[in-house]
Amino acid sequence: MIVSIIKIVLIALWIFICSLLAFLFLLFDKSLRLYFWFSHFFSGGILKISMVKVEKSGLDNFEHHKPYIFVSNHSSQFDIPVLQYSIPNKMGMVFKKELARIPFFGWQLKWGPYVMIDRDDREKAMRSIEEAKGRMSNFGMSVVIFAEGTRSKTGEVQPFKRGAFYLASRSGYPVIPVSISKSTKIMPKGQFRINAGTVKVHFDKPIPTNILASKKDELELMENVRNIIIKNIEKD
Repeated sequence: MIVSIIKIVLIALWIFICSLLAFLFLLFDKSLRLYFWFSHFFSGGILKISMVKVEKSGLDNFEHHKPYIFVSNHSSQFDIPVLQYSIPNKMGMVFKKELARIPFFGWQLKWGPYVMIDRDDREKAMRSIEEAKGRMSNFGMSVVIFAEGTRSKTGEVQPFKRGAFYLASRSGYPVIPVSISKSTKIMPKGQFRINAGTVKVHFDKPIPTNILASKKDELELMENVRNIIIKNIEKD
């Protein structure tokens, strides 16, 4: 427990320092090139402090300079730094509005290329998806969406929400199913503890979305992506 407390204190300091630097990059680099690079550095620091290793597979399944919609399962707070560290493309995340209240860290998320979503208001949520589409186009960036909407308490993949697939049908960008396994053991939901360990991340092949023509097509894609993620997790 003492080790976990030390890790948490060091992570808090790291987040504070990096958030201040992120603000500077947002102010002086309108291309966001430094901000995107710094997100990899920032997340790598969190993983090192926590003594968490990441095993990546499937990176050769997609091009590293094109925008995609990365759709992932979600069972731990560490899924966010793991994906920031693992995805080589310029990327932002769709994050819940509650995170924007966190001093410094949440503020730079709100003012950066990330997209805030209100899960309690469907109309605002859909506007956020449209905002994500615009940022993908303007910055040539990919977007990460946790399709379950919230973290799984058991580690099992929960039913998906439609948002990621609505974005896919409106933007035409390919969807990449991302399977994260073993992260639940690092920091289980509801526990004030960080365990050392290894998280596995697998990137499946991109799925074209420019042929989606209806809500039915979106829902079929949603179920297909969920099944791919579950299948890849079960392999581990």
